[in-house]
Amino acid sequence: MKLLPAVFCGVVVAGAVLVSPVVHADDQLAASMCDYVKADDKNRLRKVLSDYRLRLRNIYEGVTCNGDSLVRFAIKNNAADVGEFIVKQLPAAQVAASGDVAWAEGNGFASSPLIAVIKERAGGGE
Repeated sequence: MKLLPAVFCGVVVAGAVLVSPVVHADDQLAASMCDYVKADDKNRLRKVLSDYRLRLRNIYEGVTCNGDSLVRFAIKNNAADVGEFIVKQLPAAQVAASGDVAWAEGNGFASSPLIAVIKERAGGGE
């Protein structure tokens, strides 16, 4: 008869695990990063990366803001300080291969101060 309470407890625990909402820290972290980019708050972006012991180059591909990469989101929101910080944290080859300059020029952001920073980092300076 001791088997019945053990099975019952197992079922209750399993049900609780399946029903309880899962908080995705990664999604919250990405949302915070997007907020900091939009606000052009380089210090808070730097702090959150430091607090979580993250390197931007390691997570850059996985973070999108409204469907855009962090650099493109910075360009759209005229976040020059944060955008420059992001570009300088990425490998030059990745910046060169991103196509961000062509995207910006094709979408009406050719006057963004980040274009010069991207070109310089990519090795195609002005």
